[in-house]
Amino acid sequence: MNLKYFFALTAFAINTAAFGQEKTNSTPLQISGSADVYYKYDFAEQQNIKTSFDNDQNSVSLGMLDLILKKTTGKSSFVGEFSFGSRGQYGSIPNGDGDELNSNNSTHIQNLYMSYAFTDRLSATAGYMSTFIGYEVITPTGNYNYSTSYLFTNGPFQNGGIKANYVISSKVAVMVGLFNDWNVYKDVNGVSHFGAQLALTPVEGWIANLNVLTGQVTGIPENGSIYDLTTTYQLNDAVKLGLNAADYSITNDKGGYSGLALYFQNAFNASISAGLRGEYFKSKSSSDGLTLSGVTPGESVFGLTLTANVKSGGLTFIPEVRLDKASSKQFLDKQLAPDKKAAQFSLAAVYAF
Repeated sequence: MNLKYFFALTAFAINTAAFGQEKTNSTPLQISGSADVYYKYDFAEQQNIKTSFDNDQNSVSLGMLDLILKKTTGKSSFVGEFSFGSRGQYGSIPNGDGDELNSNNSTHIQNLYMSYAFTDRLSATAGYMSTFIGYEVITPTGNYNYSTSYLFTNGPFQNGGIKANYVISSKVAVMVGLFNDWNVYKDVNGVSHFGAQLALTPVEGWIANLNVLTGQVTGIPENGSIYDLTTTYQLNDAVKLGLNAADYSITNDKGGYSGLALYFQNAFNASISAGLRGEYFKSKSSSDGLTLSGVTPGESVFGLTLTANVKSGGLTFIPEVRLDKASSKQFLDKQLAPDKKAAQFSLAAVYAF
């Protein structure tokens, strides 16, 4: 029997049995979200660093208004998250509705999924979900830095599909799932990817996730596989460390990338903190395979980002300075001549509610 049909049939059988025993307890509908605006200035007066979201040069620009709805009834739950604005639509999934007549639509569904807890340890989730791959996320409240890494920009943002989560112990959990291709509401080629995660909590304050996602690449008759590690360690009340390492390869040398990002944050008090992100990103060369965002095929980039967070209530101001240096002249200077270096300053305001 095909794996995806076996997986779905098993989930349906367990679900049917569990529904008959359920006692319904409903929680109120929860509403939360965020709003963000930013100003960015590239010192070469060009749009040089082409990672996601903060791309407008010398402009006070909108990020997005993000709304999250959550509801739990008994053992079942629902999450719906949608956004308005360029960060959610053009930054997350260009022309997300797939309709050329509505290509200027700025509304985007970030998450739309349902979950059911068969037991305290076993649950299943189906729908359109933020990816389990990588360290950074789309919503600005989920990141410390406002600009994003090359690893984030070139990895998946969302995965549509069905997954099962099992908590083995307080320190170990596993997830397995069948998914569509990256960042699509529906997969015209059918369910094409398999994904899994091993989540570890070795000691208090330390979380590590080992992830894999593999399947057919859209537009190329080849398979692509990502192997990804994310880990965070809260050293003490003030200091937090993070790491993201990933390798993505398409079969028959059709491209991909590898990279490593390190994160350091220090809280001076409840309102002010500073953080540093260092990243090395290498694009794998290919003549007819994957085209990456922001990096010339076969070349590498080293990026250093210094960020501060200044909080007041639900509002966070995020001043940031970023310096990137490439192995080839893929940036531009003020005279439009090729350059290996790029630098930018940005100031963002993010409100969480």
